Amino acid sequence: MELLIVIGIIAVLSGVVLGSLLTGRDKAYTARAQLEFRSLTSALVLYQIDNGGYPDDVSRSLPNGLENYLAGEHWPDAPWPGSVYDWDNWEDPDVPGKRIIQFSIRFCPIGETDPANCPFPKEAWAQNFDINSAVYYCVEGNCRPHINEPADYPGYCLNCDG
Repeated sequence: MELLIVIGIIAVLSGVVLGSLLTGRDKAYTARAQLEFRSLTSALVLYQIDNGGYPDDVSRSLPNGLENYLAGEHWPDAPWPGSVYDWDNWEDPDVPGKRIIQFSIRFCPIGETDPANCPFPKEAWAQNFDINSAVYYCVEGNCRPHINEPADYPGYCLNCDG
């Protein structure tokens, strides 16, 4: 009987420790994304100074030439397993003549139709994520998770107010 009680206590403690580790890992992904977004934005400022403007939009990647302004001239992999960085330079559908400039992290492959196949973060702010949801870092304009979705579509802006 004593052995079963000890095994039970060990199981409970293991569950608590494992849960804490997983929560810490998720928070580390978010912290890493914030740090890398700031680094990418610094590189973007230098790119803009040298080239007179922002690079064109690219799909599920970062624009060519920006890596020249990054330490080690290397694109980082996105923090969450299965996620990718995306550079967004869009015409704002709500404000003609204005641009939306942002870096995003995408979780669903292009063409995916089932959100269950997308490795979304395990954070509370990602509970309602869907196919075109993103974690994004706004550089300029009325940033949003995806250009083909309304501005209030589920997403998480790392540097937006509110």
